[in-house]
Amino acid sequence: MKIATWNINGIKARIDGLLSWLDEAEPDVVCLQEIKSVDEGFPAAAIEELGYKVETHGQKGFNGVALLSKCPLEDVRRGLPGDDRDEQARFIEAVAITDNGAVRIAGAYMPNGNPVDSPKLDYKLAWMERLQHWAQERIRLEEPLVIAGDYNIIPEAVDARNPQNWVGDALFLPGSRQALRKMMALGFVDAVRSVCDDAETYTFWDYQAGAWQKNNGIRIDHMLLSPEASDRLISAGIDKHVRAWEKPSDHVPVWINLAG
Repeated sequence: MKIATWNINGIKARIDGLLSWLDEAEPDVVCLQEIKSVDEGFPAAAIEELGYKVETHGQKGFNGVALLSKCPLEDVRRGLPGDDRDEQARFIEAVAITDNGAVRIAGAYMPNGNPVDSPKLDYKLAWMERLQHWAQERIRLEEPLVIAGDYNIIPEAVDARNPQNWVGDALFLPGSRQALRKMMALGFVDAVRSVCDDAETYTFWDYQAGAWQKNNGIRIDHMLLSPEASDRLISAGIDKHVRAWEKPSDHVPVWINLAG
């Protein structure tokens, strides 16, 4: 079972690239972030023609997440619990039904948090705390669980080409990194780092200052696995080549293969 995550940075602008990648990579389930589209405006028909069921949690102009699945989906839920006032579309979860049992998959687009001297950082940390509470409840179910998405957190210095440039940025602040470590302490496994400890393993390259050409990247898109999902992990990877395609997102797909 191949599960992937990709911050598409605008579904309407990247639909051709998404369709090409779906045809090439053949994932079973995909978590998309930053679709930047309301639900009724999402170009589902073209994706459905490739055999995917589409579930969206959209928002006009920014944010927005989606699940694409060749597997039947049950218990689809939209929005991260814990704050009824939060109207930002950043979270969707569902249970994918496979021949080898069910896998719960959550697609998440974590807040950026910049500028750090604004309420945006408080929102980021509060959102991560809500995610931790949700994950703590879910992991107690002892089921295969994947939390995939754009975390907007650089875990360690090795996850940035020039870590010194990120000191003071919300993506690399101690509080942000600690929030991710608290998730890991619940028992989750970082899928990519569990199979690869190479430096220069990145998922994001800015559009500016020739970041892609200089390989000035960071790793902020992650797939966290519960122990039950980690036990089924066969492989994990990053489709870096997609960043060189025409009209690319500034992020690239990250994927895992689970047994069954």
